[in-house]
This record gives sequence, structure tokens and C-alpha cells, in this order.
Amino acid sequence: MNPPSIQTVLTNLIALTSERDVFQLELLLAQSLYDLIKPMTGDVENPVVIYRAINVEKRQFNSVVIDKKTEAEALSDAFKESLAYGFISGEFSSFKTQQGGQVNLYPLKNTNSRTVAMIAVEAPVINDNQLHDTITMLLQIHQNFAGLITDNEHDTLTGLLNRKTFEGKVNKVLEQMLKSAKRKDDKANFIYFLAIFDIDHFKNVNDTHGHLVGDDVLRQMSKLMKETFREKDLLFRYGGEEFLGIFECANAKDIRQLLERFMVKVSKFEFPKVGKVTLSIGYTEIFTYDNSSQLVSRADQALYYAKENGRNRTCNFEQLIADGALQALKVENNAELL
Repeated sequence: MNPPSIQTVLTNLIALTSERDVFQLELLLAQSLYDLIKPMTGDVENPVVIYRAINVEKRQFNSVVIDKKTEAEALSDAFKESLAYGFISGEFSSFKTQQGGQVNLYPLKNTNSRTVAMIAVEAPVINDNQLHDTITMLLQIHQNFAGLITDNEHDTLTGLLNRKTFEGKVNKVLEQMLKSAKRKDDKANFIYFLAIFDIDHFKNVNDTHGHLVGDDVLRQMSKLMKETFREKDLLFRYGGEEFLGIFECANAKDIRQLLERFMVKVSKFEFPKVGKVTLSIGYTEIFTYDNSSQLVSRADQALYYAKENGRNRTCNFEQLIADGALQALKVENNAELL
């Protein structure tokens, strides 16, 4: 059993740096590790597994088994403790299996050096120092490259996804919806929505307090969004004081409650040097035949209806159409709605 060749390592490195999506980059990294060690694993069933934390304190984890469609077997309490240690400490560790094997646990970190996943590698020759060093270096390359992708995808001021990533993220959602519908799996029972959030009278904030204070309001608004919404929700700064979100919900009632709860939270928050600020929200359901411009147009119409009718409210495009409320909508002079 020979260690991986330079050509093999470089081939996997080329594959890694060709990816532009952070989540897919993690899967590609694990696949690259699998390709490296598979020839040396003998009869090991699952040589590479990605573990993510659902709740570290409760020792709840889920897994992605590379090159297999099924998930890994139930985890022992001892192995859960090893995973928890990795997530908390961010350090490499080894675990001895009941069958006498050895699983090496490598922390996968983001640009802030926070452990976002643990990659478990099991192989008869895992004690090979050269192989261990190769895996460690690939993980560091992944972290560095993921940082470049993250910097490129996120808005500098707020830390949310930026506008140029929006269309690509929408397309991925549409692809997922189509795949789920064809497979008729549980995901097909979920509904996706696009929402536009706009800070009411934001121009007055800048005129009265200055742009630096206005920037602080935008930063605080993005912080409230990240605290309120789920990690899987896609949040964007679309431009100026306008934010977008893509949400997966079980039904239309859930998305309305989610958005209205956030709207109320913002209205009660005391923004430094500014005081109270309100938010108007327009949203629309995402359908498999949509494209990004159609979605934004529909949500935008609902948003302007909210602004024309009192602000600090949430409006759904489909409901407005059903009620006949959008027929008289005119938005020729957008400046009046700022």
C-alpha cells in the first residue's frame, strides 16, 4: 500500500479549486479524501464521513457518507463524545472502534476558524505520517479557498450574501425543487418563498444622522436577520436599504408568521442614535417555472403595496392578486415611497 502520489494530490487540488459553492466545496473535499485513501482502505465500509452538528450540547449529529446513498449507522455514545470534543476544541483527535480500527477526526473550519464539520477518515494505514500530513494540508487549502469564496459572495458592510450571488442561489433552489418533485420525496412537500425587506424612511435616517449612522442601522438590521432566521435561510443585501431572503416553509401560514414576527421585532428594537425603525416586507411564492427577475418583480410589487398602504406591514403578492388589490397599484414615482 503506497501513499498518494503527487499527481493524485494535485488532481484533487485542481478539483477543489474549481468549485465556487462553499457547501459543495466541503463535499468535494470529502470526495477528494475518499479518492486518496480508498485504494488503501481494504474492507473498510465507510472510509470518509462528514459529520455536522445539529446540537453539540445534546450530542446530536447528522452525517454524509461519501460514495454511499445511505447514512452511517447509529453512533455510539463514546464516538459522539469524540465528535463533540472536535466541534468544541477545533482539534484533531483519534477514536478507537470496537472492532479495533482507528478513525481520525479532522475539524473542518470556516474563515473565522470555527469548526463547521468533522471529517472522519478510517483506513488501515491511517497512521502513515505522509498521508496524515497530506490530509491536513488539503484541509488548510480548503479553509483558505473557502475564505476567498466567502469574501467574494458576501456584502462587506453587513456580512450577508451579496447581490451578485443572488441569481446563482435562486437557480440552485429551483434545481432542488425540481429534483425533489421528480423524486417525490419529503422536500416536495415544502414551499419556498422570496421576500424583500425595505427599511421605511431610510433616506431620513441618512439625512438626519449621516451615512455612518445609516451604515450602523444596516449592520444592526442584518444582525437581527441572522439572529431571527434559520441558518438554512438565504439572506442577501440586495442594495442600499433593501434586503432579500429565500425561505423554505411547510405552508403559507408559516412564512407569514415568520416574516411578521421579524417585522414586529424590528419595530420594537432601539437602534443606537436613531431610535425606532420600521420595515416593510413584500413576498411571493417560488415556483419551479420561475426565474430570479420574475420573483423579484412580484415581491417588489407586494413591497410597494405595503409602502403605499401605511408601511410597517407584510404583504403577499399572491394574496394581493386574489383580493384584486394590485389592480390599482401605481409605482411611477418610487421616490415618494422611500
